[in-house]
Amino acid sequence: MADPHANPHRRWALGLSVALHLAAAGLIALAPSPALRPPVPPPEDTVVYLVEPPPAEPPQVEPEPPAPTAPEPPPAPAPELTTARAPEPAEPQPGLAYMDAPPAPTAQEWAQAATYTLKNSKRYRYHWGQHVRSLMGTAFEGAEQGAVRFRIEVAPSGQLAQLDTLWTTSPAVEQRARQAVQAMPPLPPTPNGKPLVFEKTIVFNAFTAEAPPLYKNDCEPDPPQHGNRFVWDGRSPQTVADEPTTEKLDPIAYAECLKQLPQDSIEAEAASDERQQKQWASPTLGR
Repeated sequence: MADPHANPHRRWALGLSVALHLAAAGLIALAPSPALRPPVPPPEDTVVYLVEPPPAEPPQVEPEPPAPTAPEPPPAPAPELTTARAPEPAEPQPGLAYMDAPPAPTAQEWAQAATYTLKNSKRYRYHWGQHVRSLMGTAFEGAEQGAVRFRIEVAPSGQLAQLDTLWTTSPAVEQRARQAVQAMPPLPPTPNGKPLVFEKTIVFNAFTAEAPPLYKNDCEPDPPQHGNRFVWDGRSPQTVADEPTTEKLDPIAYAECLKQLPQDSIEAEAASDERQQKQWASPTLGR
């Protein structure tokens, strides 16, 4: 039997194995004991905060520009009572006649009319018609001409109480005159403090202008009204009525009456002469 030590390869393998075992034993000796190791701290609790993102804003959409609109017309000025007029008629044809509206009575003229008590407040009645005609505007020759006669009742305060149409030659002129009456400013109280009832004809054409009345005869008594003195109803006894006589005035009252008469104008005198000439002129004169 051969010697094991005699094989060199076995000797090297045995030496290498011993060396490896010694190295492993040294490493085990150098490693710390589990009892001597410091305790490992437990893991700390980690707080996680979840931040919610802000809501997303909607996308900005630019508004569409508004559609262009037509500019509004400026408001019409409010009419004043003292200058209000009925709508003007259509433009006249060249060469046609026209009549301008007379001026409205002034505040002083209305104040004088409010104190004139003679002949059923004659001055008040004239200024009323003049004011209505002034508010009706210019009269042109053509189809929009005519006349209207009203029955008017004015309250003691000066406010219009009633306006009735007796007759008219043109519905357009009547409507125009009523619009002018509604546009009149507040009037002064009636002269005698009682309701004033009268009739007035308003002429609206291109050829007639109302002339102012005469006041110089207003203190004279009214002429007697002559009628049929022999009228009989067929049943009662027949009699003859007495001849009407003129009322006699007290001299003192007559003198006081003359003091309040206004000065007549030249236009009033000329208009009175023209009326008398048309009334009394003979149709055979001048032939």
